[in-house]
Amino acid sequence: MNGQMAVQQIASGDVKALARTISLVENEAAGYEDLLQQLPASATKITGITGPPGAGKSTLVDALIEELVQQNKKVGVLCVDPSSPFNMGALLGDRVRMSQWYNHPHVFIRSLATRGSLGGLHPKIIEITDVMKTAPFDHIIVETVGVGQSEVEIAGLSDTTVVVLVPEGGDEIQSMKAGLMEIADVFVVNKADRPGSDQFIKNLRLIMAPELKGTRPAVPIVKTVAPERKGIAELVEKIRQHEDSSHDNEKKNWLLAEKAYQLIQKIRMKDITRQDLASRIRAQQPDTDFNLYRFIRQLADEWT
Repeated sequence: MNGQMAVQQIASGDVKALARTISLVENEAAGYEDLLQQLPASATKITGITGPPGAGKSTLVDALIEELVQQNKKVGVLCVDPSSPFNMGALLGDRVRMSQWYNHPHVFIRSLATRGSLGGLHPKIIEITDVMKTAPFDHIIVETVGVGQSEVEIAGLSDTTVVVLVPEGGDEIQSMKAGLMEIADVFVVNKADRPGSDQFIKNLRLIMAPELKGTRPAVPIVKTVAPERKGIAELVEKIRQHEDSSHDNEKKNWLLAEKAYQLIQKIRMKDITRQDLASRIRAQQPDTDFNLYRFIRQLADEWT
């Protein structure tokens, strides 16, 4: 793999080179690490779309693409889907969702499987988004599965985090303090034509008020009906406003530190597999005095 040539091709807008490089990174092909070190700095912003299953995230992303394309913008989209338990591939592909954009010259869509990642994001999501940022996109959108810790993980990846909720999502409001409240830059109440949406928004504002008092500006709440494209232009504007106002170097440093932490963690864990751990535990099972914490300490001593 000629990393420098691949980077030049991606930067020139070569979609095939971009797709090929993502596959090489995803599968850890020989030379992919050298290629990553060739990536230039990029100012392209990443918008993360997260929220519970059933909130209409995919339909919302579809509507966002349409709005941005109408503004003559180029859009890159990464959809992180649940993995098939049989082959670790994405269960939902880009041919199923957002199919009208599949061959559009201003849109690039890639579905990625979580591959069993507990957090709900693809294990190479940081590297793949950085590859995407090399291409001449005006916007990059990352949509998460919306399970596990992906709601929090996406904040370490995105410049703007959009949390999507629905009027029936009382349980999500109750669990806000578990992470969603802290990471949302914009709230979207989707399916806002359903009964109870105004009361839901009122409750959301009441919960946010003491949490945000004296810490940061109120998080905007946008009402949308994604299939009818209602509220989508306002959402794009709120995202733009957040990007324009986000000159917080401390947050930027935190985002980079979070990415660095995740990448270093993966490097440190690279040679550790669940299968190997299971084999070693199995070998010690006859020992009735087996202690998990002594076992972990023993491995840690071996690795240091």
